[in-house]
Amino acid sequence: MADLYKPHVSGVTNYISINKKHLENAGHEVYVFTFGEDGNSDGESNVVHSPGLPISDTGYYLNIRYSSRAQELLESMDVVHVHHPFVSGSLALRYCRPIGIPIVFTNHTRYDLYAKAYMPIIGDALGEPALRAYLPSFCRSCNLVISPSEGMREVLIRIGVDTPIEVVPNGVDISPFLEPGVPKDRGMFDFQPDDVILIYMGRLGPEKNLPFLLRSFAGVSQAFNQAKLLIIGDGPERKNLQERVRLLGIEKSVIFTGLVSYDQMPKFLAMGDAFVTASVTEVHPLSLIESMASGLPVLGIHSPGIGDTVQDGVTGYLIKQEDLAGFTASMARLVVDREANRRMGIAARELVEKYAIENTTRLMLLQYEKVIVETPRRKRSFWNRMRRIGRRTVK
Repeated sequence: MADLYKPHVSGVTNYISINKKHLENAGHEVYVFTFGEDGNSDGESNVVHSPGLPISDTGYYLNIRYSSRAQELLESMDVVHVHHPFVSGSLALRYCRPIGIPIVFTNHTRYDLYAKAYMPIIGDALGEPALRAYLPSFCRSCNLVISPSEGMREVLIRIGVDTPIEVVPNGVDISPFLEPGVPKDRGMFDFQPDDVILIYMGRLGPEKNLPFLLRSFAGVSQAFNQAKLLIIGDGPERKNLQERVRLLGIEKSVIFTGLVSYDQMPKFLAMGDAFVTASVTEVHPLSLIESMASGLPVLGIHSPGIGDTVQDGVTGYLIKQEDLAGFTASMARLVVDREANRRMGIAARELVEKYAIENTTRLMLLQYEKVIVETPRRKRSFWNRMRRIGRRTVK
């Protein structure tokens, strides 16, 4: 169950898609319940859309109920896995809990930090206090709560979640990144053979802290002409970031690719020398893991998600939050110390194996099986039966 799905591009959407695929490959029947228009899921089977009011061009559709068809199909599931706690979570409690369908919830997002990024004036009021008011109670109503990282588990406990939390990483299909084939030609961006290409890959949104990244890179590029920054992705902040690049005077050293199809990502990453991100909102950074699978050392800010994935000095560098000088110095090290980059890239590839989708899907399946056994199905109440009869009558 997800508030939005394809064609929206996000780490959560990508995780749901590849996890669904691998569960289906193992012989299981998997459905995605979401909102929007039928036919919006690239031809993927078993994606059930309920209509909703589109919210501008965000990809979100607003509704507080599922269609009759979706409700009836949902009530036949063995287990439901909620990936967004507010709309999808409330619908899981309404439709599934009364008849004993076990509810699994994964907290993928730092909603408090997103609120600050998108609503800076009122973000503090709508951030952690709002989560404290809602999330602990919601988690108590679920049969299983999952965190993708130990750092996110600690955040959930801090905001008052007092139910047991299992840590199961969100899996990544790392095989295309381990063997990407022929890398993209550096010449397509006018990069020179001795240039050091730093790559950022992800959404260009205010939550990603990209102005900080650009300020740091501006200092590095002034000292080292061979330093180049390749920004892969798109989002609402792209025009603002391009204007910032112009004001910093680094247009010749920063390239924006726009959206790149997922099957081409491994070839782009294989062209690079290191992966850089200044985001502190990641719960389980898929693009960072994909970069590590490509053999790239990582520069990031110590925060839940990033700090759980990168080992400082082993697979990359971790800097304290808002330490611009330290971040810039470490970025400069990535530019000049090729041998350290090679060593950390090898270590990154070795460490990332534990995030392979084959391993994480197996762990998640064990959790599904356990919660199904522990949750007895209930007989439908009189009103549940009457609602079901009513839906069939309407059809």
